[in-house]
Amino acid sequence: MEDKKEFLAQTILFKGLSDKHLESISKIAYPKKMRKGELIFQEGDESHGFYIVYAGRVKIYKESPSGKEQIIHLFGPGEPFGEVPVFSGFDFPANALALTDGELLYFPRKEFVGLIKDDPSLALNILGVLSQRLRQLVNMVEALALKEVSERLASYLLYLGEQAGGDIFDLGMNKTQLASFLGTSPETLSRMFGRLQKLGLIETQGRQVKILDREGLSEVAAGIKPFSL
Repeated sequence: MEDKKEFLAQTILFKGLSDKHLESISKIAYPKKMRKGELIFQEGDESHGFYIVYAGRVKIYKESPSGKEQIIHLFGPGEPFGEVPVFSGFDFPANALALTDGELLYFPRKEFVGLIKDDPSLALNILGVLSQRLRQLVNMVEALALKEVSERLASYLLYLGEQAGGDIFDLGMNKTQLASFLGTSPETLSRMFGRLQKLGLIETQGRQVKILDREGLSEVAAGIKPFSL
C-alpha cells in the first residue's frame, strides 16, 4: 500500500485536514485485503469500526427473508462505509459485500473516537458525509415510491454523467446489480435501455454508456417525455 497519509488526504472524510491530523489518523488505519464475493459484515453484526475503500468496489445492501436484494450504496476508492454505527452505537444496519478483489482501510471505533475527543473538528467532516448519505437515502426512497422505473434509470444515468464530468461513463456495476439498485427486474431494465437507445438518447456498449441527448434524457427523468416499452 502506498503512503496512507497521502491517500487519506484525498478522501471525502479527511480532505482538508492538517498534516498533523492526517498523521494521527493514518496510524490507526489498518490495511485489510478483500476478495470478490467476500462478506465484509452482515446486517446485525456488532460494529467495532468502519472502513474506507482503498482499491476495489463494495456494495451495501439489504436482503428480505425471501432473498430479494435491494442495493443501497456502491462504494469505490476513497469512500467510507460502516461509519454510522461507530457513532450511533448500533449494529450494522445492512450487509457489505466485496464486488471485486481489493483492499480496505479499517478504523477501530475506540481509537477513532479517541481522536475526535482530542480534536472535535474531525467530527465536522463526518457530519458532512453523514448528511450527504441522508440526502441520498431520501432521494432513493422518493424515487422508489414515486417515480416510474424509466424515470429512475434516466435520473441515475444523468447523475453518473455529472459525477464523471462528461457524457461517457461506466455504470460501475453489471445490469443485474443496477436493476436491484433501481428496484426493478433485469429484464425490465434491459428493455428500458433498449428503448432509450431507440429514442436516440443514449448508446451502450457493455457497461459503458454515452449520453447522446441530455435534454431528452432529462425529460424522461422528469416524466415529461413519453416513454413506453
